[in-house]
Order: sequence, then C-alpha cells, then structure tokens
Amino acid sequence: MAETWANYGIDLHLDLTGSRVRSGLEGGLRDAVRSGRLRPGARLPSSRHLAADLRIARNTVADAYGQLIAEGWLESRTGSGTWVAERPAAGWTGGSGEHSGQVRPAVAGPAAPRYDLRAGVPAVLAFPRREWLAAARAALGAAGDEALGYPDPRGLGELRVALAGYLARARGVVADPENVIVCAGFAHGLALIGQVLRGRGAAAVAIEAYGHQLHRRIIEAQGLATVPLAVDAAGAMPDNLGRAGAVLLTPAHQYPLGMTLAPGRRTAFVRWAARSGGVVIEDDYDGEFRFDRQPVGAMQALAPDHVVYAGTASKSLAPGLRLGWLVVPAGMTSEVVTAQELSGGGNGTLDQLTLATLIGSGGYDRQIRQARLGYRRRRDRLVAALGARAPSVRLAGIAAGLHALAELPPQASEADAIAHAARRGVAIEGLGGYTAAGHERGPALVVGYGRPAEHAFTAAVTRLAAALAECT
Repeated sequence: MAETWANYGIDLHLDLTGSRVRSGLEGGLRDAVRSGRLRPGARLPSSRHLAADLRIARNTVADAYGQLIAEGWLESRTGSGTWVAERPAAGWTGGSGEHSGQVRPAVAGPAAPRYDLRAGVPAVLAFPRREWLAAARAALGAAGDEALGYPDPRGLGELRVALAGYLARARGVVADPENVIVCAGFAHGLALIGQVLRGRGAAAVAIEAYGHQLHRRIIEAQGLATVPLAVDAAGAMPDNLGRAGAVLLTPAHQYPLGMTLAPGRRTAFVRWAARSGGVVIEDDYDGEFRFDRQPVGAMQALAPDHVVYAGTASKSLAPGLRLGWLVVPAGMTSEVVTAQELSGGGNGTLDQLTLATLIGSGGYDRQIRQARLGYRRRRDRLVAALGARAPSVRLAGIAAGLHALAELPPQASEADAIAHAARRGVAIEGLGGYTAAGHERGPALVVGYGRPAEHAFTAAVTRLAAALAECT
C-alpha cells in the first residue's frame, strides 16, 4: 500500500512560504522550535516521510536538517533519527546571520521543598497499583459494549449500586442507588450543589469559620455568599444561619481543627434544615480514618431528606482518579443530574467500572484498613518526635485523619515557625491560612502526614520538631 500522511510516525504542521523551498523549510522549523511548538526532545519525521508529506525532494529535507543540526537547533544520530536539541535556559542564539534568533529564557518554578508536611494530600505512593490493575482487567473483561457508550450523568449503575452498599455498611449512610451521583471529587460535587442552590433562590451558604479556602471560592463562584460559623471544642455552632440556604460541615473530623461535631450540634443542624427547608452538605473527606475507635457514622443518616452526603476516593486511593460521589435527597436528585449534564457530565466509565469491581471484591475495604494503619503509624511517629524535641507544642485532632493541629505556645508566631521549618527544608502551613473570618485562635500549624515517602517521613517530622524547638 502506498504511504500517505495518515500513516507516518508523527504529524508536523509547517507553513512553507517564499519561492525558495529549502530556505522556507529551515525557517519554518526554526520558528516551530523558537515558539515552543516543537519542544526539546521532540522527534522529527524522517527525511523520506517529511519529503513525501510536503511533496518536495528528499535531499531538500536532508539538507535543511543538516543545516539546523549545524546551527544547534536539531540533533541527530545514525539509527536514532532527528530530534529537537536541548537548549540552555537563557542567553543562547541559534545560529548566525538572518536566521539567528534569541530563545526566550526558560522560567523555573519555585524549588519543591525537600520535605512537604502540608495537609490535604494522601500517601499516593501507597496506591494499590497491583490490585487496581487486576480490578481494571476484570472490569474491562466483563464489561458489555454499552459500558463504553455515553454514560448516565448520574454515573455507571454498577458503581452506584456498589457505593450504596458500601456507604450503608461502612458509614451508615441511607443510600438508594437512584440518588447516588458520581462526580469528579468533592470540589466538583460542591459546585453542582451550589448551582442547584442558586437555582432554588438561595443567597448564602453557612460555612465553618476554619476550613478549605477553595471550598469558599467554589461557593462564591456560584453567586452565593458565605457566612462563617464559629467553631469551638464541640464543632461548628448552629447559629448565624438566618439567611443561609445551606450549611457546609465536616462533622466526622473538622477540617482542619480536628474535633468531631457533638451529637447535640448534629441534631440542631438537621432540625434547622427540616424547619427552614435548608440543606446540610456533609463533607466526609476522611470519615473512614478513625484511630481510637469505630469511625463516627455519617450525619446524613439523621435526616436523609435534608442532608447531601459527599465522599471521594481521593484519600482512600488517590486524588488523581477524580472519583467522588454525592448521596442526594430524593427531591434534589433531578436538579443535580441536570447540573451534571450542563457541566459536561460524568466521569470516565473504565475507572468507574474498576472502582465498582474493587469494592465488590473486598479490595477497597482492604485498602482502607491498610491505609488507616499506615496513617496511624505516621501519626504516632509525629507525636513521638514533637514530644521528644518540642514538648511545648500540643497536638490536637489526632484521633483521626491525615493531619494534626500543632498548637504553639501563645507567645509564638506562626510565620516564625514556618520560616524555621523552611530553613530545614520542611514545608508547613499556619492555621491562619485556613480562615477568611479572622484568625481568632492561638498560633498553630496544620501538619499533614500523607505527602512524604515512607523512607523520608521520620526525617521530615524530626526536622519539623527541631525547627519548632528553636522558635518555641
């Protein structure tokens, strides 16, 4: 079969201008490299293929390649082809005369810290690659052709059934598969709920005074105001709800302070929702990771008609999967589905099938147990390191989750502690960065213990402890 552009190794768009073909080809390739359309390391077509594609003589392409190799734009090795040369970051000119041009300097981003103890990221190195791959193979082998078509905007039925069973068993959620909606993580689910609330005429959402700044921005991006709720030792206070159409809570493990919402507070919030027609949004971001006793059950079970339950695979597996779920009150389901459709609707079917298979096989439960044990051991090493080197620092919120609150002595400064840690190669965040309502609590650091690799974790917490000993 005669070769055509359709079966060459790569496609290469060149705009050859002028009457001199070789000069035009050299200029087109130079411009493609200079502008970044052809990046360092990118392989070029063979001279034979490019000549056929452009309908010019092969020797013309070979001569153009040779000239650009001589100028330093390209590199070549016999048997390995031709590719775009690596370039210095700044101050290099390609060639001389009319064809030379200044290459824009490469802008380097900030250097990654050697040890990263910022909160919010799980131990992704513990992702069960072998088990996930086995589940993916089994799921794909058993999937019918219809599974590869356009998916239900609620998510695949197999996953919604699996999630309804798992959430009822492990988290006490009252879940009907018809009311389970698969989304791309909590942020996506929150945006969907925000759209529905705005469409219903809500003007504001009450939020915990300390929490994730991104969640505030997502709510406000939907045209809703945010109303801060004070937080004490019993969790968020159920007052200041007057103009709110919904309230966003982290009842199992307040983020980032770490307390569990007291039973009386839970009851007060759901009674408010029932009385006012409002909605409670329950962010159960790490509900399975309780260390001292059985995990606290989901708040949703108290009032399934008034609570939106939200969970994800981000902490249990990996955030890169972009798999989350909402259990929505029956009277809200169709509105959330519509919002999902209008957002472009739905996750990839293969990952949904894989997660459904993993849940059904018991592999997801095993992963939860292993992750819980791993995080508890890391928590214990953090407690031991700070206890030995920085005893004036009090750890709070350590009964669950992937982070702890390190409360500094009253005279200490969060900024100084962060700077001392940075000088020892440790990235850490202060509690003040978690509120938009004014930092009224004492100085504290939010310490995540998911990011560092296992072999680096002890060094990370030892260095943090030494830094805190210096500034407290």
